[in-house]
Amino acid sequence: MSIIIFVVILLVLVVSHEFGHFIVAKKSGIRVDEFSFGFPPKIFGKKVGETTYNFNALPFGGYVKIFGENGVDESVSEEDKKRSFTSKPRYIQAGVLIAGVVMNFLVAWFLLSIGYMSGLPSSVAMAPQGVTVNNQYLTVTSVVKGSPAEIAGLETRDKLLVLKTETDRTETPSAESVKYFIKKHGNESVTVEYMRGSESKSLVVTPINNKEGIPSIGIAMDIIGTLKLPIHKAVWEGLKLTIDWTIGTAVGFYKLIVGALAGTGDMSAVTGPIGIVGVVGDAAKFGFVYLLSFTALISINLAVINFLPFPALDGGRLLFLLIEKIKGSRIKPEIANVVNMVGFGILMLLMVFITYHDIVKLI
Repeated sequence: MSIIIFVVILLVLVVSHEFGHFIVAKKSGIRVDEFSFGFPPKIFGKKVGETTYNFNALPFGGYVKIFGENGVDESVSEEDKKRSFTSKPRYIQAGVLIAGVVMNFLVAWFLLSIGYMSGLPSSVAMAPQGVTVNNQYLTVTSVVKGSPAEIAGLETRDKLLVLKTETDRTETPSAESVKYFIKKHGNESVTVEYMRGSESKSLVVTPINNKEGIPSIGIAMDIIGTLKLPIHKAVWEGLKLTIDWTIGTAVGFYKLIVGALAGTGDMSAVTGPIGIVGVVGDAAKFGFVYLLSFTALISINLAVINFLPFPALDGGRLLFLLIEKIKGSRIKPEIANVVNMVGFGILMLLMVFITYHDIVKLI
């Protein structure tokens, strides 16, 4: 089931991204020869007007084939040349290239707005002033790898209800009361009662001293509740959250790339298709709204990745346009095509490596 949900999410996001390129190209008078979901081999396709729509076997992306994007043969008629990508002013070319990224941003904004209208899990501390957050629980927001909490089985989004020892007990705790309770009882084992989804559970965790010598179980916590907003506020808060996530994602990618170049990158922070399938399944278990917000996050990731100035990505093609603007002439199509092919090859190798890393983590 997780695989089906993942393919549907990918289909929606890829089609949205490519539709951005498609519609701006069409509206700009540029011919679009092909609109494909996935990569070959082709399963089936149909030509409608001048565009062939294909559904391919490998559902890890998609593309539109825009006439003249990689240069135009001299044998082409003058009328066709006028409808080529390269015949248009550079600002139109840039508009076509950036349209996919914009569509991913808009999809994320739409999904988060729908989430707020339906009731989106939100931090009470970050809620807009004057808005009531319902169903508040102290929720685990992160678990330190290798910590007592991870070893015991606590997971992100678990809702803490009760902490108790043989002689003491605290109910409906706050983050401060949990820290105090753990510190008070030192390295004594603590029973934690919590909710995962709609199921009540309990486990025993034994704190260890952190670097400061204070007993800790290795979790971060926040009061999380359901924030449900009217349409106008949902749209505004959805936009703000989309911008925040976009900035955070961009900063995260920057740190990852800098770390990789410096030889200090952490591949445990990178997840490929197999890893995402598992996360999609987890998100679906927590409900439709969680799945909406996770899909919005994937859409933002696609937008940021495609905006990177790397060959074969939209950002790389935008970089070529900038270089052409500065030098006052076009980059030779042969050179641009080779660079893009090399870039695409590197991306495919990276995808294979990340997928292998996902499999190793599962094993």
